[in-house]
Amino acid sequence: MRRAFSRSSQGGERAVSFPEATYRFFGDLIDLLNDQPPSGIVVRTFDESPGVKDQIEACGVPHTEVDLILANGEPVGFDHRVVNGDVISVYPRFESLDISTVSRVRSEPLPETLFLVDINLGKLAKYLRLLGFDALADGNLEDAELATTSVEQGRILLTRDRPLLKRAIVTHGYLVRSTEPARQIVEVLRRFDLAGSVDPFSRCMECNGLVRSVEKRDIEHLLEPLTRKHFNDFTQCEGCGRVFWRGSHFNRLRNVIDETLANLA
Repeated sequence: MRRAFSRSSQGGERAVSFPEATYRFFGDLIDLLNDQPPSGIVVRTFDESPGVKDQIEACGVPHTEVDLILANGEPVGFDHRVVNGDVISVYPRFESLDISTVSRVRSEPLPETLFLVDINLGKLAKYLRLLGFDALADGNLEDAELATTSVEQGRILLTRDRPLLKRAIVTHGYLVRSTEPARQIVEVLRRFDLAGSVDPFSRCMECNGLVRSVEKRDIEHLLEPLTRKHFNDFTQCEGCGRVFWRGSHFNRLRNVIDETLANLA
């Protein structure tokens, strides 16, 4: 219990005691802490009996980054009420350890890996589509709508906006750390273990629609003369109707794919 002093109505000082709890953050959660203490240990005072979710997020860590919480060594959920003297251990996602029998905060896995990408990560959305992943990015959605859409459509919300991921309604989300799109795509694929699910050129990078092979005669009227003359293999987006062929742009995109997969190895 931490003591502080306040001035009494008689002009003197009196000691006031505040309950406190110790939070120990592990792994990459330490990098998200407001003051980034190297030890990952944060001591917080409080009044009444706050929920552990709010206390963790007050330290700077969105709840979507947390996979396991121990209160005095026992697994608890986000609804745990913090009391004086609690020692709260907060863990990130475990890559190789199954904690499903003890974790009370891990959300049920989604039936499909679908993404909802904050508009500020527009290039990441395009890279995800290039690699074959369903990545919705709607610049018209406000934060509240992003959170709701993520839940209603069963999509993982990708953002660099911490307050967005702290919205209680969000169950599946990830705070992208890197600021460079080439690193962001590697980061996301690693985080969700998606290296084996890559299916290049199966989605439109512009609209997220599926791409299918088409006969040249069916789309010839959409082609420029030189393209019509030099290319014979085409695909077309089922959503926006864009036509694709293996021109110079294809080689540039192929290099992006190869570099991404090499960095995952």
